[in-house]
Amino acid sequence: MKLKRLLALIGVIVLAAMYLSTVFFAVTDSPISGTFFKASIFCTVVIPVIIYGYGLIYRYVIRKDWPDQEDKNDHAKDA
Repeated sequence: MKLKRLLALIGVIVLAAMYLSTVFFAVTDSPISGTFFKASIFCTVVIPVIIYGYGLIYRYVIRKDWPDQEDKNDHAKDA
């Protein structure tokens, strides 16, 4: 359980850093900041979507690999 909290905290920090870098590149007046701004916007959208997709796939694979787990969930609903 502590691993989940640690990973969630790291995820929040990474997302905050991406948002701050997006704002930084938006207000910076440098020839290359436009390219960095586009990359930052892309990462801000794509990385959370990929993480969410990995989570969905992981849950699907876990339930398919261990049929015992589905049986336990069915018994828990009956109780």
